Amino acid sequence: QVRLMESGGGLVQAGGSLGLSCAASADTRRFNSMAWFRQAPGKQRELVAKIVFGEYTANYADSVKGRFTISIDHATVSAWLQMNSLRPEDTAVYYCHADQYISGRYYSYWGQGTQVTVSS
Repeated sequence: QVRLMESGGGLVQAGGSLGLSCAASADTRRFNSMAWFRQAPGKQRELVAKIVFGEYTANYADSVKGRFTISIDHATVSAWLQMNSLRPEDTAVYYCHADQYISGRYYSYWGQGTQVTVSS
C-alpha cells in the first residue's frame, strides 16, 4: 500500500507564498502521475495541478495558472506545490494524489490533506 504524506500547510496573508510537500512511501518513478487537489468547505474536490510522467508536462487549473507550480523530485520521492500570490479563495484542504498501473490494474492513492488558509 502506497502512502502519501503532505506537509507545509498553514495560515498566510493574501499575496503571500506557501510551499506544500508530499512524501511518498514508494518510488515515484513507478507512478503514472502525481497531482495536487483541493477541497474548500461546501465544495467538491478539484484538481489544482498535475504531472503525467509519460508526458512530462504539467497541467494547472485556470484559477492557479501563473501562480502555482508543481514539481517532482524522484530522488526524494516527493512532490511539491509552490503557491505564490495567494488569494482568500485558495483557502482549502490540499491533497496529494498519485496513481499507477500494476499488471493492467489501476491504483489511486491519496494523502490525508493539509489545511491552507489565506486571510484577506
